[in-house]
Amino acid sequence: MRARSDALMEIGRLLKTTRKGLSLTQEQVADMAGITRPRYRDIEAGSSAARTTTLINIARALRLELMLIPQAMVPAVDALLQPHDGDDDLPAFVASPDGGANA
Repeated sequence: MRARSDALMEIGRLLKTTRKGLSLTQEQVADMAGITRPRYRDIEAGSSAARTTTLINIARALRLELMLIPQAMVPAVDALLQPHDGDDDLPAFVASPDGGANA
């Protein structure tokens, strides 16, 4: 269950950082998402999982988009999200012959 708790903590950190960046309170986000503040607090703290519909509603309240992507594409997405140097002309993503991906 370690990976699950790490994922919940990462999601919670993203939600909190985004919420604070928008100068919103937990109460405001909870209201916009249609959940209680204690429920939102637990999700943001990473101590509670949320249904997909709840995460979609929270994401919309925070002006985020929830996306599901194939795991093989995660390195490519991560590479695209990294700041890049103008002198760096290496490809961000290379497909390997076995169908996997390397960043």
